[in-house]
Amino acid sequence: MKKVLLFTALAAALTSGLAQAAEKLVVAATPVPHAEILELIKPALAKEGVDLQIKVFTDYVQPNVQVDQKRLDANYFQTLPYLKNFNEGKGTHLETVIGVHVEPFGGYSKKYKQLADLPNGATIALPNEGSNSGRALLLLQKAGLIELKDPKNALATPKDIAKNPHNFKFKELESAMLPRVLDQVDLDLINTNYALEAGLNPAKDALVIEGSDSPYVNFLVARPDNKDSPAIQKLAKALTSPEVKAFIEKKYSGAVLPAF
Repeated sequence: MKKVLLFTALAAALTSGLAQAAEKLVVAATPVPHAEILELIKPALAKEGVDLQIKVFTDYVQPNVQVDQKRLDANYFQTLPYLKNFNEGKGTHLETVIGVHVEPFGGYSKKYKQLADLPNGATIALPNEGSNSGRALLLLQKAGLIELKDPKNALATPKDIAKNPHNFKFKELESAMLPRVLDQVDLDLINTNYALEAGLNPAKDALVIEGSDSPYVNFLVARPDNKDSPAIQKLAKALTSPEVKAFIEKKYSGAVLPAF
């Protein structure tokens, strides 16, 4: 009996020790699809000894600021052009770990069913952040609506438009605000994560949308001092697993595309 009790106590102590050994990893993400994908892989990471904690943000600035300040370990929400622009503007040195998915960027309208219906002088809303603004304008250029001074400028703003034959007016807003003005403008260029949150289906509702060849992959991002740590690398592996690929393809029906 004493041996059984001793064995039970040792087993409990060992289990407790293993639980305490789990490494906490706090990762910032926007709600859709990033946080949903992270929730999916939490059980797998727990088996790997990683206690994944997800902190949800609705903006694109604080997730980077807090990772840089070491208040968070990593984030998952942004493209490489956005990260480069952020690092240059804020003096940060965040780095990509691995690419996970593409969210084809699209333009939406509650007033018109096709781009050809847009009237002269139509108001077009687009993101005011450098890389997202450029992404929106490059999409409009690809659709033949405008021409940029530099047709490959990924950081273009409306000031960089060379030809605007239809005299479109541009309303620049923070990305998170764009779905809220959909009823107020003629065309609204919205990041897919915010479009999904607003109940839009990019594959069906967008009047214009990037193709699967979009270079704007969403990355897991960390700092130089922790990007190669075992916990971050386990997270990177889990994010690019067959389970995640199948989840993305089934849940988002083309609105989000695996990049691996």
